[in-house]
Amino acid sequence: MDELHSQLSLAFPVVMISVFLALFVAERHRPLRRSKRRLLQRLKANAALTVLTLAVAALVVRPVVVSLAVRAGEVRTGVLGVAGIPRWMQFGAGFLLMDFTFYLWHRANHEIGLLWRLHNVHHFDPDLDVTTSFRFHAGEILLSVGFRTVQVWLLGITIPILIAYEGVFLAATMFHHSNIRLPLGFERMLNRVFVTPRMHGIHHSVVKSETNSNYGSVFRWWDIAARTLVLDVPQQDIRIGVPGYMFPEQNRLAEALKAPFTRQKDYWAWPNGKRPERPREKGAPPARMLRE
Repeated sequence: MDELHSQLSLAFPVVMISVFLALFVAERHRPLRRSKRRLLQRLKANAALTVLTLAVAALVVRPVVVSLAVRAGEVRTGVLGVAGIPRWMQFGAGFLLMDFTFYLWHRANHEIGLLWRLHNVHHFDPDLDVTTSFRFHAGEILLSVGFRTVQVWLLGITIPILIAYEGVFLAATMFHHSNIRLPLGFERMLNRVFVTPRMHGIHHSVVKSETNSNYGSVFRWWDIAARTLVLDVPQQDIRIGVPGYMFPEQNRLAEALKAPFTRQKDYWAWPNGKRPERPREKGAPPARMLRE
């Protein structure tokens, strides 16, 4: 198991970099939404925040999570360890439970004030593409150690489940943040199960009710069950970002790092005080179909 883990640890970065580069090239050729800022204007901050995110994840989060997963496999702890179900079923259940608990954590980052201060840094990127995927504040990643500890130990997540889920999770995160225009019919079919670029683009909208929706990471089922799924928004009508944090200087690295620790602006109001809204017909049933 140790040898397999070492081999996968070496392969992981190669696979993830390949996925990133493939999506980066694809979204340049078939963009879903028109960019508001030049890529180079955003890339400096996004790249620096990504490096900090991955460094904290590798040096702090990963050692904790891996050690807990190894221990969970040895003592058969947590929900999966004491359930007495076959290993193949344990693997599938663990994969789904990981995704469900990430849905809960993501939603908590929007609904709890302290967490949102940090998570907001991810959202106030004025455009959405694959470079946004891991643009997080390092403080958010540090705070996630507590969540990951509870998640892995309480569920009884073992190394095989952890490796499989995190590989899919990272690739899915890059995919649904990407600005790639898939054929609408194909994406609708894919979106019956998975989170896709059009679906996650709505989550990055300047409209508060749309940002507070579509929290899923891999599967969209949790949004359906919790009634947080929003799909019926034309992509050309979506403006990306957070209204109170749209000035170019707020997206520089130093400002992004300081933002959670400064006096917070009114997140959902433009500088003139108006709040972006999207009118909907009263009484109309929510549409469950992605739009162009």
